[in-house]
Amino acid sequence: MKISTKINLLTTAWMLCILILVNVVVFFLFMKTTINMEEDMLFQKAADIEKQIDNSQSPHDIDDKLKGLLSEYSYIRIIGPWNTVVHEVSNDKVLSSKIKGKYAVNQQSQTYVISGKNGEEQVLVVHFPISTKQLKGSLELGERLKGLEARKEILRAILIFSTILAALLSLLGGRWLSNIIMRPISNMITTMEEIEKSGVPKTITIQNRAKDELQTLAKTFNRMIDRLQENLAKQSQFISDASHELKTPLTVIKSYANLLRRHGLENQEMADEAIQAIHSEATRIQKMTDTFLDLATLEKETELEINEVNLVSLCQSILKQLKQVYRREITLEYDMSPLIVHADELKLKQVIIILLDNAMKYSQEKIEVFLEQKGQFAIIRVKDYGIGIPRDEIHNIFERFYRVDKARSRETGGTGLGLHIAKSIMKLHKGEIEIESNEGSGTTVKLLLPK
Repeated sequence: MKISTKINLLTTAWMLCILILVNVVVFFLFMKTTINMEEDMLFQKAADIEKQIDNSQSPHDIDDKLKGLLSEYSYIRIIGPWNTVVHEVSNDKVLSSKIKGKYAVNQQSQTYVISGKNGEEQVLVVHFPISTKQLKGSLELGERLKGLEARKEILRAILIFSTILAALLSLLGGRWLSNIIMRPISNMITTMEEIEKSGVPKTITIQNRAKDELQTLAKTFNRMIDRLQENLAKQSQFISDASHELKTPLTVIKSYANLLRRHGLENQEMADEAIQAIHSEATRIQKMTDTFLDLATLEKETELEINEVNLVSLCQSILKQLKQVYRREITLEYDMSPLIVHADELKLKQVIIILLDNAMKYSQEKIEVFLEQKGQFAIIRVKDYGIGIPRDEIHNIFERFYRVDKARSRETGGTGLGLHIAKSIMKLHKGEIEIESNEGSGTTVKLLLPK
């Protein structure tokens, strides 16, 4: 069963339940109110009769008075103690014969249901104690509620008609409401089916501008599609860039291999040059492949192995290793020790090595590393005095495969992925990476890690 049909049926069923409950309450309140009004009228009539009987002089006069006070389909009795009927007048013999007289010392009322020509009818009987010079007993008035029966039938017909009409309107309204609710969902289903058939992601056209959950659902779906398209574009760009990066060393390797195949090893100098070039380009491809794998692994990871890391000890260890390998002057300055952060130590070490590696590639002078604490952030600054970065190039350097100095990139062996990887790692740590640089005067890279 469709959701729209379920919504339609459930809203209609709920509406009917509410209407039936309201109708029952209205019906019984109407009956109760009407009967109470009839009771008040009969009690008032009984009080008037008591006053008129008090002025009567004989039983015959009492009967005449009572007959003059009879209403349609009613009777009047005066009942003495021990339920003896002292006076009785009636214009409805059937009614008076079915209701037995009853002596009452207190004012009270009762309703009866008797069978009539048109079915069952309600009868209202009131008892009113009297005490006159001639009589002492109770006054009993009984009356068919003919008007009540007619009004009850009219009310029942109105309630049934209004219930049926409300059910029909509820069905129509439920259908209209379900269509409004289901329209964005139907659009989403249609869009998903089109995506499934064509394989091309597309967004939903949002027609409803109301700020409700359905609009939120459609916007969330569109954001998901936008992100999917962005990832597909990045994937396509990555494949294109990676292919381009691999094309150059593979071309070099193939050229020198063909040279060796044609001339063999007869020319030892040429053979050594070819072997050295092939080895160099193969090493470059290997490093590039390792970088690609690191980048792919990093993009899949969403969790870090968070531990307490002493930045001072970590940087001292890294600088000691690099000084021994590269024989470069690298200094470390810090205001406090230990400087503790909660981070993934291996990935944080990778970021620092990437920054120092870049500094050593593009600078021949000393490199300075500063550690400091500012507010809720621990800051690592790596400063070099190298070639620097042009101001209009700074906003591009975090993009994949982007290198400022294309000519020096082959010499340095860079792939243009280091800073992109560093930024991704800092993003996982909810940190930031900032670069300040002037062309020809060096570069400062700042890492901000939340403590």
